Amino acid sequence: MKTKKSRLETLRMIISSQQMGSQDELLQALQKEGFQLTQATLSRDLKQLKVAKASTLNGTYVYVLPNDTMYKRVATSGNIREMMQSSGFVSLNFSGNMGVIKTRPGYASSIAWNIDNSDMPQLLGTIAGDDTIFVVIKEGYTHEEVMKALEAVMK
Repeated sequence: MKTKKSRLETLRMIISSQQMGSQDELLQALQKEGFQLTQATLSRDLKQLKVAKASTLNGTYVYVLPNDTMYKRVATSGNIREMMQSSGFVSLNFSGNMGVIKTRPGYASSIAWNIDNSDMPQLLGTIAGDDTIFVVIKEGYTHEEVMKALEAVMK
C-alpha cells in the first residue's frame, strides 16, 4: 500500500504536468499510478494541497496548485544550493548573460512565475518548460547578484 505522502506528491505532479478538469480524471490518473482511493479521499487531498480551479485560454477549467507549494519556506536564510534541493530546483548554471535552472519535472512553470512576479531588477525575464527555466540577466549584474536575488525569492 502506498503512503499518503507519496499519493500527495503524485497528485501534485499530475496537476502540475497535465490539464485535469474533473475529480474523475484525477482519480483515473492516480489509479494509473497505482493509487486506489475514493472521491471523498481525493477531495480531502485537494483541500489539503489548497488546489484551485483556473480558467484556461479556451474557457475550460483545470486544477492548479497554489504558487507557493513548490517552495519550502525557511526562517533563516540559506544558500542557493540548500534551497535548490528542497524546492524543486536541481541546478543553476550561467553562460554570459544567460542562466539555465533545471527543476524536478512539473516544477519549472510555477517557479518561473514566482521569479517573474518578484520584480527582480537583475533579470529581463524567464521562459519555462516542464523541468527547465531559461533566464536572461540584465547587463551590469553579476551571477552572484542573480543568485542572491533568487535566494530572496525563495524565502
